[in-house]
Amino acid sequence: MVARPPAAGLAPDERLAWIAWSGVAGVGPATFRRLLERFGSAAEAWRAPAAELERCGVAERALATLVAKRRSGWPGGVIERLAALGAQVLTWLDAAYPERLKQIASPPIVLYVRGDLQPADEWAVAVVGTRRASVYGRDVTARIVGELAASGVTVVSGLARGIDSHAHRAALDAGGRTLAVLGSGIDVLYPPENARLAEAIVGSGALLSELPPGTQPEAHHFPLRNRVISGLVLAVLVVEAPEGSGALITADSALDQGRDVFAVPGNITQRSSAGTNRLIQDGAKLVTCARDVLEELRLGSLPQQLEMRALLPENPVEQRLVALLREQPAHLDELVRASGLPTAEVSSAMAMLELKGFVRALGGQHYALA
Repeated sequence: MVARPPAAGLAPDERLAWIAWSGVAGVGPATFRRLLERFGSAAEAWRAPAAELERCGVAERALATLVAKRRSGWPGGVIERLAALGAQVLTWLDAAYPERLKQIASPPIVLYVRGDLQPADEWAVAVVGTRRASVYGRDVTARIVGELAASGVTVVSGLARGIDSHAHRAALDAGGRTLAVLGSGIDVLYPPENARLAEAIVGSGALLSELPPGTQPEAHHFPLRNRVISGLVLAVLVVEAPEGSGALITADSALDQGRDVFAVPGNITQRSSAGTNRLIQDGAKLVTCARDVLEELRLGSLPQQLEMRALLPENPVEQRLVALLREQPAHLDELVRASGLPTAEVSSAMAMLELKGFVRALGGQHYALA
């Protein structure tokens, strides 16, 4: 693969500092935001004395890690490694960083990407389930995911054995896009037998991780990985999962993030269906076909929406109106007053934004972001 240039917008030393901070255990998004506010940049914060960092809320244990990282020369070599992989690293300040993921409570400080993220990936559904997939689980995954991918939905999963792998393959077989979120570095493929599948995903989507290249898979990485999977998508579909399955952790993350949760019902005598059947009892949407998902998420006209976006990119008026709707739904008259634009122009722009799938009409000339 041809090496990709770094995402534009940040100076090389500032991008390197974001990478550096992301590798300090004990410094999460909230603390990192405070550091950016206090020092103005990640690079200045990285060079700051330990006493000043402690006053900004960096815990003693994290400070010890930071000092050790500084002495070791971390993160030297990461950019070169990414170039060799043909990959890139995205920060919150990069336009390519997924907007939906950026809005969760704890978005990754950096996101390593091997492959390509596209605007159409905002129409994504996660498909997860047990590593010990039954014949029923494999068949259901192939049918539902194949139809979703063929309808233009990007399928997100975790590259694990079982349902995850079958979901990625079904999306690829349908000619669709799929994203794999790893619990390791993007150059450490786990399980190893999925190496060929991972390469195929790079060609029709991307491998993603918040962990730096070279990071080995460890048990505590996977719950964190799961909140990235759910953070990227509109909804999570659990196909087959016993009680205690990691797929249920992803479903819990989805609920915490305000995402929809769907589940495929299973045989009540099978342990592998206990988790999905309980999700349905607890209020998850019961799914028997792709149409159930598409209708619930109002994605029935997704191919037309994708075509409209390709033909009619956002213009300044549309951008302005979308920005006004980010806070809360609004009436057409409110949008007219806030934008200072003529009513006819706002009305026409809203109709176009609805066709493109950016906004949805709530009735009575009220609109909300889709």
